[in-house]
Amino acid sequence: CAPAASTAARGAGPAPVSTAARWAAFGCVLAPVVLVVYGASAGGVTWVAPVLAAVTGICRLLLRRAERGAAGARCAAGDVPR
Repeated sequence: CAPAASTAARGAGPAPVSTAARWAAFGCVLAPVVLVVYGASAGGVTWVAPVLAAVTGICRLLLRRAERGAAGARCAAGDVPR
């Protein structure tokens, strides 16, 4: 089996992991802004963006790992997408 190609490489649109990562990055920027707008101090929310970015990065790695594992299982079963 060839290495698993993402759906973006096959031309079927953006990969689900990339789309999720983009939304998560948007949330990392939006969350501190919303907290400040609703009354939290700017100094008090300085930790929010880096923590959310770290969680986003970890989740992205786990999603990629799961995607590769699923592709490997499909390959081993002989169910290769065309």
